[in-house]
Parts: sequence; structure tokens; C-alpha cells
Amino acid sequence: MDKKKFGERLRELRKSKTKLTMKEFGQIFSLAESTISGYENGARMPDMEILDKFAKYFDVSLDYLLGRSYSPSSIPERQSDDESIFFFDQENITEEEMEELKKHLDYLRYRASQENKKNQ
Repeated sequence: MDKKKFGERLRELRKSKTKLTMKEFGQIFSLAESTISGYENGARMPDMEILDKFAKYFDVSLDYLLGRSYSPSSIPERQSDDESIFFFDQENITEEEMEELKKHLDYLRYRASQENKKNQ
């Protein structure tokens, strides 16, 4: 993990979204001001539990928070069917089988969206 990139993102989010001081922000998570400073300066890295709390607090993805994505969205971009099926051995799949895979993929996405709606 890139401590420096994470620190930059954390500082940027804290200042732009909350306008809180490091001390005030740390109090929300029961962390000392010096701990937040260490994160923002790239000297320290929080554990996954704290990273997850930060991402939820700012409503961003962990990938964005860690500097692995330019999009703050916590919803991953949808791949095209062709991109998803790319991972299959296409030489051994007929056109009909490829279409069947696309239908299954659409169904699984639909089911996942319905499950997400239920859980909200």
C-alpha cells in the first residue's frame, strides 16, 4: 500500500468533505490527533478495520482511498459482457455458448441488484 497516496487522499477528503481538524476527525474514530497526522503525512497506515470505517464515512471505495482508483465511487463500474467473458477460454467456446454466458451474466447481475435492494 502506498502510504503517501493514502495520506494525501485522507487529508483531501477530511478537508473538503468535513472541514474538521485532525483532532476533531480523530475523535470520531477514537483516534489521537497524532495518529491522524501520521496517516496524513504517510508515516503510518491504519489497519483494514479503520480503512473500512474511513471509506464508509466518506462514502468512497477503498480503492479510491488507497490511491488505486481515480473514481471515488464505492460502486464499481460495470464491465461490458465482452470484457467479463474475456476471462474465459474463447477459442473453445461457440458463439451460442458465448450468448448463453451473457444471459447467465445478466441474470446474476439482476439477482445481485435485487439482493442489494433488499439489504438497504
